[in-house]
Amino acid sequence: MAVAASARDIDAASYGYPLTNPFEATIATTPPDQRPMLPSDDEIDQSDYSLTLRPEREFTLPDNFWAVKKLKYRLARQDHAAPLIFIIAGTGASYSSSINEYLKKLFYQAGFHVVQLSSPTSFDFISAASRFATPGISQDDAQDMYRVMQAVRAQHARLPVTDFYLTGYSLGALDAAFVSHLDETRRSFNFKRVLLLNPPVNLYTSINNLDKLVQTQVKGIDRSTTFYELMLEKLTRYFQEKGYIDLNEALLYDFQQSRQHLSNEQMAMLIGTSFRFSAADIAFTSDLINRRGLIIPPKQPITEGTSLTPYFKRALQCDFDCYMTEQVIPMWRARTGGGTILELTNQVSLYALKDYLQNSKKIAVMHNADDVILGPGDIGFLRKVFGDRLTLYPHGGHCGNLNYRVNSDAMLEFFRG
Repeated sequence: MAVAASARDIDAASYGYPLTNPFEATIATTPPDQRPMLPSDDEIDQSDYSLTLRPEREFTLPDNFWAVKKLKYRLARQDHAAPLIFIIAGTGASYSSSINEYLKKLFYQAGFHVVQLSSPTSFDFISAASRFATPGISQDDAQDMYRVMQAVRAQHARLPVTDFYLTGYSLGALDAAFVSHLDETRRSFNFKRVLLLNPPVNLYTSINNLDKLVQTQVKGIDRSTTFYELMLEKLTRYFQEKGYIDLNEALLYDFQQSRQHLSNEQMAMLIGTSFRFSAADIAFTSDLINRRGLIIPPKQPITEGTSLTPYFKRALQCDFDCYMTEQVIPMWRARTGGGTILELTNQVSLYALKDYLQNSKKIAVMHNADDVILGPGDIGFLRKVFGDRLTLYPHGGHCGNLNYRVNSDAMLEFFRG
């Protein structure tokens, strides 16, 4: 029996990434002076486009959803024939998310056409492109994403493309794995290389890890002081000490070097809160489109003047596990005739693609040993399945080191072959 090649474990000393705290890395990412030099927006030939994929939603969605009845995406084009790379955003993120923007600049500078796509869990994708408007079943999400990618290619049929590539970060990396697997039978793109950046291995483990972060006990927070008030007070003090307000991309890194820096518990809650907002968006949008009545009373008319705030507050009480339990699992059981939560977990996680991922040499993974979304056994699974196609960095948290020069060079090296 052949023995899989060993993963590429990057030594901490030679790696040189400066943030060894995974929460800090997740929030602040890489210090600006250790990021690659990239082109500015005005140096890139790019435009936003829209697709009509669910025309019936033009009539069924409330008028105040006008902005998401069509699906938007961004295309950056070279002035010559070139490979095209699709980038899938992470949980709840739109095509124009900061990581998508960074990856676009990195690959564009390297000579690629680049298409930026929203996550199947973003409210715009759920509204404009999702057949069941209940993201969380990876196979369904991949089919919806694949249809979007085919529509993008059809809309730019004259764009001279030499090869197709695919990547995604966080949940978008899991989506990319399922899209690549689907393409093996559909053959619309025949992706030359696929890179998974910080994917969840077991989707339920990652969901539970993120849900638990919101429950962190934070010093200074009681019934009279909320987490948001504590954060505002810290930021106010920071700007008072600095003497001016500078809301640039280096803010969080600089803030964490100041006396007002966040504790581990505060950073954990900040990360968890960010994902809780994503969960609320998903739960609200899915409930609205499917008229399930869990968040919005089914007979409640929603017009352009209706305030959505009360419904969103109700949605904030539903974390990822709540959304899966109340909306995804009942829909899945109704369509499949039953099944346990364990069976669903196996179907929607990387486990379902184990044989494909093990044998498909065009797919690689870059991950961090201290990523907060990973659980026991996840790294072992990645080692066994990907072998030397897994690059494991010692630090970086969840996607915090994607804009580190070392990681940038490794990504480009992989796609250039």
